Amino acid sequence: PHRPGAARSRSEPRPGPEARPCPPTAIAPPQSQRPPRKMAAPTLGQRCGRAAGLWGGLRRTPPPFPLRRRAHQQPRRAHGAGGLLAAQCERGLFQEVFPAQSAEEQLPALLEPGRPPLTAYCGFDPTADSLHVGHLLAVMGLLHFQRAGHNVIAVVGGATARLGDPSGRERAREPLSAERVQAHARQLRAGLERLLQNHRELFWAAGGGRLGQAELLDNSSWLGRQPLLDFLGGAGGRLRMGTLLSRQSCQARLRSSEGMSLAEFLYPALQAYDFLHLYRHHGCRIQLGGADQMGNIMSGYELVTKVTGTDVFGITVPLITSTTGDKLGKTAGNAVWLNREKTSPFELYQFFVRQQDNIVEKYLKLFTFLPLEEIDHIMEMHAKEPEKWGPQKRLAAEVTKLVHGREGLESAKRCTKALYYSSVEALEAMSDQELQELFRQAPSAELMLEPGMNVLDLCRKANAIPDGPSGYQKITDGGVSINGIRVTDPETVLILGQHILKNGVSLLRIGKKNYYIIKWLQL
Repeated sequence: PHRPGAARSRSEPRPGPEARPCPPTAIAPPQSQRPPRKMAAPTLGQRCGRAAGLWGGLRRTPPPFPLRRRAHQQPRRAHGAGGLLAAQCERGLFQEVFPAQSAEEQLPALLEPGRPPLTAYCGFDPTADSLHVGHLLAVMGLLHFQRAGHNVIAVVGGATARLGDPSGRERAREPLSAERVQAHARQLRAGLERLLQNHRELFWAAGGGRLGQAELLDNSSWLGRQPLLDFLGGAGGRLRMGTLLSRQSCQARLRSSEGMSLAEFLYPALQAYDFLHLYRHHGCRIQLGGADQMGNIMSGYELVTKVTGTDVFGITVPLITSTTGDKLGKTAGNAVWLNREKTSPFELYQFFVRQQDNIVEKYLKLFTFLPLEEIDHIMEMHAKEPEKWGPQKRLAAEVTKLVHGREGLESAKRCTKALYYSSVEALEAMSDQELQELFRQAPSAELMLEPGMNVLDLCRKANAIPDGPSGYQKITDGGVSINGIRVTDPETVLILGQHILKNGVSLLRIGKKNYYIIKWLQL
């Protein structure tokens, strides 16, 4: 999404050119009902073959009209620049292409191999100090364009974040100071740089062809210097009030008791100006956005085409939702962050490992670069051995490696082995940072190992058990373990290499969930 943030009502009217979803199937209408076509080439829907349906945690807009498809036509798995749209519709990543007719007539030819590369962009408002999983599909869209040899721009909305996108919101966002937005923008830029670098180093093989150029920009660098009167007299004079007011999100806010501020109302105009600026200075003709951003994308299309006379295009990607249907994100309070300080590699890995069978194949298509044939094979093996959770583990590994790099993936695997498989080797290999990430709420203590120190002494010095007989009985009842090994004798003397690991750490667990991290000094 230009702003992958807020959800938009599906009942919202869409004036102007229509957007065309990539349908899972298409039933031809009677010939008499088909509109005359200007070209004999297959429609964009046909080029998509069997577009991947969006089940489970993905929202989907049903096709507003059927697309022609021969009954005997077999699904095709297109590769290369010319098949970019078809391939991503089949994977389910590209949901709608706008405007439908000109995109159908022009985009396939513009994306043909040997043609000059196009430039596509997507924007991310720094309303928080980290991207989250809800943004990741928009990033994947950019990366697929880059892999097809096209140039991509990620725009951090350092200016637009000061206003806040009103789409789908019942009340205005909490205003952010300029200093806070700038700090968030630096964090988002760093996160985007990591994703681009990890993709280039870990997912793009040498000799794999031309990888398009990637650029990171901040819209405060042009919007911040734009005089108000010049903006209103220029871009403001080309956008129609009726179009902006007709949107359901705008009408709902105007009817609410809080109303809608002028700053929020002008947000789509500023986002549209981003598209115009990027076209003028970078030749950008494609905007990527979430399904909730189609209204803002249409404003950008309207402004660019009216000012320049050039056809530009918008492509939307699905929204990721929780099992309850709520969109993943900061506003809903269920964000899975891409910043290690907010969500560790282990936590990100576990989020994807826990995905259910009815969604994991779709997520493999959306969140990874694995060929569809390989995904089919993974699912076939899963049908034979479901207890191994093969697709979930592969999905988690691919996403964690993209977000946190190879070391982040290894960290996630170490933490998994230590926590769920009681692996002493994994515990010994863990760094202090990994221990803190794995046991975020666990108290920690630094102790000196004294001669003859036993399990009871350790538990009491760590304030893990109460004094007196109840604490003693807690151990004898089997309620205490050290490094994953249950200890039932309170008088057991601590032994280096068993109770104290080689990295000078002991992991003390009381009951099932109460962990304590013990760091030993001067061993």
